[in-house]
Amino acid sequence: MEQKPKRRYVSEIRRENAEATRLRIAEAARALMLEHGYAATKMADVARAAGVVVQTLYTSCPGGKPGLAKLVWDVTLAGDAQAVPQSARPQVQAIIAEPDPVRKLLAFAEMALAIYQRVGPVHRVLRAAAATDVGLARLLSDTEEQRLTGSHGPAEHLAAVGALRTGLSVERAADQIYALTSIELFERLTEFCGWTVRDCQDWLARTLSETLLGPTDSRPSTSA
Repeated sequence: MEQKPKRRYVSEIRRENAEATRLRIAEAARALMLEHGYAATKMADVARAAGVVVQTLYTSCPGGKPGLAKLVWDVTLAGDAQAVPQSARPQVQAIIAEPDPVRKLLAFAEMALAIYQRVGPVHRVLRAAAATDVGLARLLSDTEEQRLTGSHGPAEHLAAVGALRTGLSVERAADQIYALTSIELFERLTEFCGWTVRDCQDWLARTLSETLLGPTDSRPSTSA
């Protein structure tokens, strides 16, 4: 019985060490990919920059180089290397706890744009390389499927609290959330239209409210 706390402690230390290693690898790989491109980034260079042996890359991110790209994507998306589902993270929990539907969507838009700022540059690099890399193309396709699936969470939550517009199904609401939070959409607004991130955030919050909520809900007073 006395050994159990010690074992739990050792297990926790190992988990923390593994997370720290994954984070170092992801940060090193992301920096090299953004500087040199995906194709020119070699596993040996990533291992050297992260201070690990090459075999550790294959252990930490199975699947070779596409697996490394997935690790970079996952860590960049979450902002850390912790194995915590998006739905369980504090920012999402705060959105769920917010009683006002409009404020929920304001907070959701803020989170969406923060994610875009983190993953946008990585997505651009991977998207360019996916044209000639089947494994990477499959990874990006999988991330889109996951994003569409993830869009059902906020749609189902709005329906559960009675905020979803009458006649709008959860499925169709999820589709619209998915489309409105597209990375490519934010790229066009910021790079081609000259919008600021705050412009995009205000527009997204207002558009989500107008699209998803019932007519009795107030609208956020933003301008974009």
